[in-house]
Amino acid sequence: MFFFKVCMMALSSLWANLLRTLLATLGVIIGVGAVVSAMSILEGTNRHLLERFESMGADQLMVFSGSSQRHGRRSVTPSLEVEDAEAILECSLVKAVSPEVQAQAQVKYFSRNSDSAILGTTQSYATINNYGVEPGGRFISAEDVRGVRKVCVLGHKVAEELFGVTQAEDCRVKIKGLGFQVIGVMEKKGVLGFRDVDDQVIIPVTTAMKRVFGMRHLTMISVQTEGQEHLPAAMLEVERTLRGSHGIRAGQDDDFSILTQEQIKKEFSFFTQIFAIVLGSISGISLVVGGIGIMNIMLVSVTERTREIGVRMAVGARRWDILKQFLIEASIISILGGVLGVLLGLVFTDLLEQWTRILKTHTGPWTIWFALVMATLVGVVSGIYPAVRASRLDPVEALRYE
Repeated sequence: MFFFKVCMMALSSLWANLLRTLLATLGVIIGVGAVVSAMSILEGTNRHLLERFESMGADQLMVFSGSSQRHGRRSVTPSLEVEDAEAILECSLVKAVSPEVQAQAQVKYFSRNSDSAILGTTQSYATINNYGVEPGGRFISAEDVRGVRKVCVLGHKVAEELFGVTQAEDCRVKIKGLGFQVIGVMEKKGVLGFRDVDDQVIIPVTTAMKRVFGMRHLTMISVQTEGQEHLPAAMLEVERTLRGSHGIRAGQDDDFSILTQEQIKKEFSFFTQIFAIVLGSISGISLVVGGIGIMNIMLVSVTERTREIGVRMAVGARRWDILKQFLIEASIISILGGVLGVLLGLVFTDLLEQWTRILKTHTGPWTIWFALVMATLVGVVSGIYPAVRASRLDPVEALRYE
């Protein structure tokens, strides 16, 4: 009951100086809003990346061209060729191999066009990624690859942009000025690894390299092993095969790199940690500024209410009562700012996701609770010095204060 009375007195004091209370709250609102936004962006990014990694399959290896260092600068040197994919396929623990090249290009169908990723690959791509064609069409075949044919399979999104509800099969589209026959439309898949596969066009790898882009080297090679339990052994086998085919001697560095799903996760976790430190620092600074604002307002309040404090002490209030009242006032300011800051953060993250369409956000209950707890702590810590100063005032001097 006594605590309730103290809270009511604190609220009445804050209400008497409403504008000042709102100004003090503003710093906390911005700080908590920044905390909620930062944590939501970080959590959403982590979830989005995990979904992408898990979509790749735990039994896969990805082979990329290696990096070299010259004159103090690190650069990626193209080193993978179609023959490397054929050599990897001969490994005993390898089930399927998909050589891939990728570039961006415009796909046209009469007046309609789509700026999409063009993926050159082989018939194994669909099997490795468990990615099928819609009824009425087919995927590229080994004959298409050997014959360097100008055929293509459209991603679901590309087909909708170019053809709408019209049947796309047997129609012709243009890719970099070359006519391609559409032989199928892929099922709606969404994200597969690092790609939005609904927004890509698949063509034979030989056609992509020789006719469309004029490439000599592959972007990457996807390797499906005999199972997740064979992944380490398969990785060593693929490494030995590539070192042999590239003529790399003992002691020399590889001109390629082999990554598993777990290794890619570790690579990205490093960047995620940097991201978290940067966002956390910005949010922390915002909260500190909010806390300084509360302390400043509370010190002004103590000075203005010196005579009131003296009267309360004269009628029997203890130093602890004065201390408690000012701490409660500081806490109320911070909690109010915390609630409004959470609402601001939720609105901002929602707008940010809609505007950018790149950033993914997720606000869990623990994010909201963490922000509110941090706001309360900031209020209590910021209110300690003003509260202690108020409680240590001399009653006689306080009563004489004008």
